[in-house]
Amino acid sequence: MICSSSVTISPAQSKNKGKNRSPRLAITIDDIDVNGNDTPKLTLDQPNAALLAALRNHGKLKAAIFVCGMRVDNEQGKRRLQEWNNDKHIIANHSYSHFYYPRVDFDKYSADILRGEDIIKGFSRFRKLFRFPYLKEGETIEKRDKIRTFLKEQNYKMGYVTIDTSEWAIDDRLRKRLKREPNADLTVYRDFYLEHIWERAVYYDDLSKKVTGRPVSHTLLVHHNLITSLFLNDLLNMFKQKGWKLIDAEKAYKDPIFAALPDTLPAGESIVWSLAKESKKFDDILRYPAEDSRYEKDKMDKLGL
Repeated sequence: MICSSSVTISPAQSKNKGKNRSPRLAITIDDIDVNGNDTPKLTLDQPNAALLAALRNHGKLKAAIFVCGMRVDNEQGKRRLQEWNNDKHIIANHSYSHFYYPRVDFDKYSADILRGEDIIKGFSRFRKLFRFPYLKEGETIEKRDKIRTFLKEQNYKMGYVTIDTSEWAIDDRLRKRLKREPNADLTVYRDFYLEHIWERAVYYDDLSKKVTGRPVSHTLLVHHNLITSLFLNDLLNMFKQKGWKLIDAEKAYKDPIFAALPDTLPAGESIVWSLAKESKKFDDILRYPAEDSRYEKDKMDKLGL
């Protein structure tokens, strides 16, 4: 059995040093898509440009982008990845086909990881970080441990998320609204997007301190979608105004929490969630799956989103 989380809760890591520091946050972006972002608000090239501009606007902040190979497997996709590479953001592996591991056998899934690597390994900012699509890491001990062994043999580290969100569900509502009303006022979508991510950030930050006994360097999951393209700059401003420190993803991934291999089943979710689940101390405040559109549905319905 391959499971170890002691690096996050050892006494040496839990001393007073840094306990009162401002929370630290890195941006990680999943699923660059060269086909799916053409809307009445942004044409195909504009989402990439908007995301890069927002990061540059905040001290040339360096994100990590987790690339799903099938979405960039053409000349246009390679051109967009080169823009991220030129700005020195991490380019990391999110598989080729975005399979849901609980429904795919190990051989097919591991081969797909290597196929995804083939698309991005030529970029100078490629790093061997892997993030599981849907944050699902296996529904059995055998599948979980086989993929962990495989990734270790391939010299991959885990591209874990600490702060998980359902911003993709807000994006889906926004796109549907724009199809009906191309000139709709997007203020309510922006406000809900910011409120939702802030709520989840506070939750996972509090949980991480309870689990590890110290502040951790957070990695926030957002997607290469319309709503993040429109409001990433607002999101970064919000965190700064609330006293959080923005840090580069490469720095965040040096935190010991990202070396943990929690012993949970089904495996996956935020690494903070998984460590809390493993501890068996926080079941009253954990839900499964950790984030899902159904948790936000009633709120969005009430607001007419």
